[in-house]
Amino acid sequence: MRRASHKMRTIPISVLTACSDTSSSVLFRPAGLLMRGQLVRLHRWFGVATALFLFVAGLTGAIIAWDHELDAALNPSFFKARTAGPALPGLELARRVEAADPRVQVTYLPLAAEPGHTLQMMVLPRTNPATREPYKLDFNQIAVDPATGEVQGRREWGAFSVSRLNLIPFIYKLHYTLHLPFTGGVDVGVWLMGVVGIIWLFDSVIALWLSFPSLRSWRKSFAFRLGRGGYALTFDLHRSGGVWIWGLLLIVALTSVSMNLAAPVVRPIVSMFSTLTPDPINNPGIARAPQPGDGVLSRERILQIAEEAGKAQHIAVPPGGIYYAEFVHAYGVGFFETGNDHGDTGLGNPWMYWDAATGKLLGKQIPGKGTAGDIFMQAQYPLHSGRILGIGGRIVISAVGIAVAVLSATGLLIWLRKLNARRRPAQKTQKMQKREKASVTREAARTPERPRGEIAVE
Repeated sequence: MRRASHKMRTIPISVLTACSDTSSSVLFRPAGLLMRGQLVRLHRWFGVATALFLFVAGLTGAIIAWDHELDAALNPSFFKARTAGPALPGLELARRVEAADPRVQVTYLPLAAEPGHTLQMMVLPRTNPATREPYKLDFNQIAVDPATGEVQGRREWGAFSVSRLNLIPFIYKLHYTLHLPFTGGVDVGVWLMGVVGIIWLFDSVIALWLSFPSLRSWRKSFAFRLGRGGYALTFDLHRSGGVWIWGLLLIVALTSVSMNLAAPVVRPIVSMFSTLTPDPINNPGIARAPQPGDGVLSRERILQIAEEAGKAQHIAVPPGGIYYAEFVHAYGVGFFETGNDHGDTGLGNPWMYWDAATGKLLGKQIPGKGTAGDIFMQAQYPLHSGRILGIGGRIVISAVGIAVAVLSATGLLIWLRKLNARRRPAQKTQKMQKREKASVTREAARTPERPRGEIAVE
């Protein structure tokens, strides 16, 4: 018996560790625990893969919920008109801008400026007839004094710059593209953040399932152990914080996919359940290809058509803005009061589209009208921005953005702690193996060498 026990004591520690590996017990786990283990792994790796992206998206989203207000506060010279005289009509201001600088073409303008504010227009370069190439411009947005038509400021909206003038547009574009470039005709940043949104959507469902391991202890999934602090509070911020706002997180995740991948992903899926009314922006194929000798109807003519169409559609507000989409050779007219171009409440503003050469109606988006699929798509931006509920909704979205950043950070901290915990047994085993090897070496060194036999001499 003593000999047997002595043999057991001399079994190498590495063999004992291998035999006690918890992975061997997976054969004896119930099916529910096996499924939970797989979901834990998915949640872990989905979370690690998206945490940094969602951290950036959360913080930037909290900021751009107030983009107009923050931009105006940072750049009063770009937003406040210098002259206090009566404002000229938007169409007249656009004519003066294009006459003063033949290189530029005004592509979007509000039809009237807010009292005391500049009129901000989007512009693109015209084609240089000498080189047949677009003129080189270092700006795409201008601020015009509505009383004089003079350009007060210029900037490249979305430029990679954190200067005061460009900061808010920089953050806005960072939110949905990370400022990654086009590669091979693909907007890498838009696709990447869209895919992150898809992973986040699925991971949100997994996270809710994991947050309730037992119905009897459901209260723990809503509790915060504030007195404990440390890891316990970090864990509760991640789990319980996510449970409390889970519905809002799901809405933001879904709408983020719709914002970035509407045409290639969301619209095809929605169209499987409900017909979607085509428009030239989402369905460029319905627009007539430009023909040789085609002209472009004036803005004035398109606005006359739009006023008549608005009355026929019983739209209560007048045309508020007009833009020209050169890539589909079409005009779009939005119906809104001065200063409400964002669509600050409800499902947003009505928009209608016309062929730029013929004036033929190409499509319309009237909030609350159309098929179920149309209304679903209309709700995506108002939900994502919080504007569907006005100022209150924007406050909620801003808070959710901060919460997304906190959930991402706490998730990474939990993963790092558990990663270190998993590494400790392996490190301990390696140390014990080294000690065992050293002990064997010392034992061998202490054992005297067996003397050689001598040859007897007769």
